[in-house]
Amino acid sequence: MRRIKVLELGWEFPPLINGGLGVACMGISKALAKKVDLSVIVPKADPSAVYDGFSLTGINNLQYAQVEEHQEESYTYSSFSVVGKAPVNLDPYAHVEGTPGTVVFTKQGKLLFSHVSRADLDLFTGKEDLYAGDLARKVIEFSKICAVMARQYDFDVVHAHDWMTYLAGVEVKKATGKPLVVHLHASQFDRAGADARGWIYDIEKYGMEQADAVIPVSKYTGTVAAGHYGINPAKIFPVHNGADPVHVFHSKKKFPEKLVLFLGRLTAQKGPEFFLQIAAKVLEQTDNVRFVMAGTGEKLRQLIETGAFHGVGDKFHFTGFLNKQKVNELLSMTDVYCMPSVSEPFGLSALEAAQFGIPAVISKQSGVAEVMKGALKADFWDVNMMAKHIIDLITDEDLYEKVSKESTQDIMNSSWETAADKMIRVYHHVLGW
Repeated sequence: MRRIKVLELGWEFPPLINGGLGVACMGISKALAKKVDLSVIVPKADPSAVYDGFSLTGINNLQYAQVEEHQEESYTYSSFSVVGKAPVNLDPYAHVEGTPGTVVFTKQGKLLFSHVSRADLDLFTGKEDLYAGDLARKVIEFSKICAVMARQYDFDVVHAHDWMTYLAGVEVKKATGKPLVVHLHASQFDRAGADARGWIYDIEKYGMEQADAVIPVSKYTGTVAAGHYGINPAKIFPVHNGADPVHVFHSKKKFPEKLVLFLGRLTAQKGPEFFLQIAAKVLEQTDNVRFVMAGTGEKLRQLIETGAFHGVGDKFHFTGFLNKQKVNELLSMTDVYCMPSVSEPFGLSALEAAQFGIPAVISKQSGVAEVMKGALKADFWDVNMMAKHIIDLITDEDLYEKVSKESTQDIMNSSWETAADKMIRVYHHVLGW
């Protein structure tokens, strides 16, 4: 049987963007490229970057002539079935999606745009952050450009990552007739709660409905897709994330206390307020511990003010954003990793901590809890149990060794190669091979 040819649509890709989605897409692409013929299209790519085994096309590096020559005026872009106006200042990490703008959809579900212009292409050539400005328009224009560019590729299946590329995936499917697989890395349910609705939610729901298969990053996220979005469970195929191998090393701390780490974007989804409460509970019983919160986000200022209120300021440290090297340096001196996420589709950072042999205390509301059997778990809201787990780990050497050893075993079973094998089985399913 010949190798499957896959067209992958992503939104982030290192080294230009090193967010969680970009890191996951890189890991998936590198593993898939060993087993399928892979081509990847993203809004922005580093023109000097070379990737082993697959081609990466950034819209920012295209000349307009490359798009123009493949346009067919007769093609109608018809995807989204919403009447009214979409917000132009979307923020996928905030509760509020922005103010109403002027992206209008017709009752027939046909976009009012049909021709890719030079100005559309220019949206992706500047230095502006991909999530900044008129994100709604960027999502739409990316879908139009992908539908045109897809005709230059020979592929069997299209694989779209997260809501920003779902519309593009549907457009490519409509333009080529090829089956669509959508990957659900994180949902609006995770970011904004059970009452989340709006333009992002609608695109997520529509994309999953139109897809031939949905790949959530955990069984937990699969239940969200089925329950909150009404997606047919028969086409949901959970595939856990992997973790890239890292050079593990250990560093000496500049202070004698134990170090408990929170690592991630400071948004409601990640539960940073609960980490602060957990710290306060632990410090009520022992002062032999310091807490470090690494990351940035809209909750940072509020958290700093709340930290002072709880009186944990001298034992609680904020690092702000850290690059990968700094993250690994921090992990090298961490004693306990804590992830009290309110709704975590997966939680790759817990696997990264496990690579350093760090025992973890994680919420039951996380996909990684399905993989890390040895980690200590509690409901995100149960700060008393989370605090107890941390105290037990830093005071009981036998328990610490046991959880650390089990975490190391768990990580051995979590690789991008294993994930790629499962994705290929999903491709075979939608292709009927």
